[in-house]
Amino acid sequence: MKIPLESAIRLIHETANGTLATHSLREPGYPFATILPFAADAGHNPLFLMSGLAEHTKNLAADPRCSFLVNTAQDGNVQTGARLTLIGNISPVEADKGLVARFLRYHPATEQYLSLGDFTFYRLEPIKLRYIGGFGQAGWLDQAEWQGAAALPLAEEAAILRELDIQLSGKPRLLGIDCYGVDFESAGKRERQNFPDPPLASNDLPTRAKRLLAALP
Repeated sequence: MKIPLESAIRLIHETANGTLATHSLREPGYPFATILPFAADAGHNPLFLMSGLAEHTKNLAADPRCSFLVNTAQDGNVQTGARLTLIGNISPVEADKGLVARFLRYHPATEQYLSLGDFTFYRLEPIKLRYIGGFGQAGWLDQAEWQGAAALPLAEEAAILRELDIQLSGKPRLLGIDCYGVDFESAGKRERQNFPDPPLASNDLPTRAKRLLAALP
């Protein structure tokens, strides 16, 4: 089945945590799974803030190959919810101020870790993605399709968010915007509104996002 790219992108952006499976150093040949918070970068790739003392970080230093699962559960039923498995490689990244600011908008509580020398940002670059949207809705995306997704530079995103925040008087709390949708926090819960005809050009984003957010109940 042909999977719409925007369906996978939506799931990446609306999910706060996922399950990371690495190759165990302690028990060679066995996978090691753990749950981690993450945020997407400008290219929609998962970005993590990891401690060098963590078991999964040690595993990745020896073998960067991994898989990462994100999912939604409708009414608590994971079988009917959407899920996405990314297979790829994780490597450390030098996070500039824009990337750090984006991550902290999604996970403000992690700011306390940045002052500790032990924590480093890592990025997962997928080579294959398996998306399941429900019964009979499953398929693969390859690396070229994923890398071909429209990306909004971080500096442009920050400028648009500032403009929207002023226009909307800070409500809801804006987390991020991209060519496919806008992420925000409402009543302490992360939510996403997808644009109906993505991807949009960057100059169309402020008007379209304001219209979407203004229509929220």
